[in-house]
Amino acid sequence: MSARILIVDDVPANTRLLEAKLSAEYCQTSTARDGFEALTAAAEWQPDLILLDVMMPGMDGFECCRRLKAGATTRHIPVVMVTALGQPSERLQGLEAGADDFLTKPVESETLMARVRSLVGLKRLLDEWHARGETARALGLGTDPFAVPSVAGTRALVVDDWDVSASATMDALPKEGIIASRARSGREAMAMIHDEAFDLIVVSLTLAEEDSLRLVSAIRAGARSHETPLLLLAETEAREQVVRGFELGASDWLMLPVDENELRARARNQIRRKLYQDNLRSDLGSALEMALIDPLTGLYNQRYLRRHLTGLVASGQGRQLSVLMVDVDHFKRVNDEHGHATGDKALRLIADTLRANTRVFDSLARYGGEEFVVVMPGADVDDASLAAERLRAAVAAADFSAPGGSKVGLTVSVGVGCATGSPVTPEALLQAADTALYAAKAGGRNRVELAALT
Repeated sequence: MSARILIVDDVPANTRLLEAKLSAEYCQTSTARDGFEALTAAAEWQPDLILLDVMMPGMDGFECCRRLKAGATTRHIPVVMVTALGQPSERLQGLEAGADDFLTKPVESETLMARVRSLVGLKRLLDEWHARGETARALGLGTDPFAVPSVAGTRALVVDDWDVSASATMDALPKEGIIASRARSGREAMAMIHDEAFDLIVVSLTLAEEDSLRLVSAIRAGARSHETPLLLLAETEAREQVVRGFELGASDWLMLPVDENELRARARNQIRRKLYQDNLRSDLGSALEMALIDPLTGLYNQRYLRRHLTGLVASGQGRQLSVLMVDVDHFKRVNDEHGHATGDKALRLIADTLRANTRVFDSLARYGGEEFVVVMPGADVDDASLAAERLRAAVAAADFSAPGGSKVGLTVSVGVGCATGSPVTPEALLQAADTALYAAKAGGRNRVELAALT
């Protein structure tokens, strides 16, 4: 695989061994001899993953990890701490410092690469969301990208048919404020996942009556669970099962019997990562919405309209497609006599009136200024003409008053462009509707004119 791995170890022999293992898998590697060099290298080189030795002079791995996770340019980089001891207390200390995983020396190649693939894949996914989130924040739409979310109130599903192991897990998670539910079989788990959204799924690889890995595969393939963090519980000797679980998309694993503190730390890290990703996705959704929605009226904007028309024509629907261009009559007079706030209110009223009088599968956009466009797939000349007249009459009948209470009459002129058989371009349709609109305004306003394309 292609990945940039920073190896931090003060023993050259250890560094060379890890370099050899990673190079054999076509990873790019760089090295640092202590925590101070690691901080500089991580900030400058921006690796996909850091393999960090625990015992180093000057600054140990725990302190280095804390500083990496506190740095704005390095906190998103996964850190795997490498130790010769592998004591539960040491693992917990590393996880509390922000480490994403632990490896025990001597490092087995298969276990190493399983961890690397999992964490690098997740890091790149987060990088993509982070980049898109930066676009949202540049538009003033995003939140603090580095705010640490609370896991309190999140939901976890524990899939385990052994009561002793399940009880230990179910007792530990609520201490982090995580709401835990249990499933005793794969079938029960999939039914619960179908009905509820979970932020973490814990699967025991010791299920007695079914293939736990087949369940892992099903969870990862599910529409509601394919991005949910997946934590495996495995016996110490089940290394091959764990490696296979990572290949199927597992996020992390924990040895049985469950160490409560390590489980809490790993669950917290996995859920926070999901919440961080969810926040980035939300930022992106807001940015896309703002890019396509007119903020005053809530209708689509011209950018969306043109893309939508292009898509309809490309799909073959351009042979019977109508476009209505609607312009508010004497709108400048409304602004001049009553102020722009009243003008904005009038535009919102007209937008609501148009929305209430179009079909659910028609698309309505604010084209610019006081102009609106309605796209009507499948509408022929008669359908479009009737719709245009209905919209014109609805606006004319709308009750609108200025702030002082005086009534303000609002009317619109409508130009209709129709494709009546032959393929047509979006530009031609819009031009035809615009030409018809000018004819309606020249003919006295508050009327409908038609232009058919053959």
